[in-house]
Amino acid sequence: MKKILFVEDDPTLGFVVKDHLSLEGYEIEWIKDGQSAFEIFEKDSFDLCIFDVMLPKLDGFELAKKVRAKNKQIPILFLTAKSLQEDRLHALRIGADDYLTKPFSIEELVLKMEIFLRRSTISQSDTIQSFTLKNNSSIEIGTYIFDVNNLSLLSPTKKKYSLTSREAELLNLFCQNKEQVLRREFILTELWGDDDYFLGRSLDVFISRLRKYLKEDENVQIENIPRVGFKITVKTA
Repeated sequence: MKKILFVEDDPTLGFVVKDHLSLEGYEIEWIKDGQSAFEIFEKDSFDLCIFDVMLPKLDGFELAKKVRAKNKQIPILFLTAKSLQEDRLHALRIGADDYLTKPFSIEELVLKMEIFLRRSTISQSDTIQSFTLKNNSSIEIGTYIFDVNNLSLLSPTKKKYSLTSREAELLNLFCQNKEQVLRREFILTELWGDDDYFLGRSLDVFISRLRKYLKEDENVQIENIPRVGFKITVKTA
């Protein structure tokens, strides 16, 4: 049974969400303030986090930062009434995997949870051209080594980046399609299961993060194809 850390201070919404998710077969730890939630997170093991933003003692954004500092891989989903685009992008920049605006449907929440949990351990995939499979889970990307199963990226200077599950999923998708243009709608559907404007902005945030990780090797580039999508290239030295 998958264990979920659910942080929501609204008693009515909290009860409804916990009740529905319990019926779906999840074990729910419902906490009503951010500070208590982080203390429990440090002591226990969870498969996924669901945070409100406006929380007493420690807001959801700060809670997510603290959780990310401890665990780069666990999926984090925000549920909030804050609908501004800036709030969505801020949530993604600090490490959230997705963002649902209230009111939302329980069906949509469960679907997103299933996607995150199914992909939290990325399956090994065959790679092509200059992406070389080194062992059971590692891929060479130029002078980088991408450990697919452990969600990490080792740079040429031996700096190790711990990737979020969404970052690793995106990089893995590029690795499967080296030198091929991936249309934005294809990437969004593959990783998020949908294609809309806000998810497109989310994708831009994750592309920017991957480019930052890969900047030590100038031969590795994630290229923007205007009005179409992206492709990753690795130039031979």
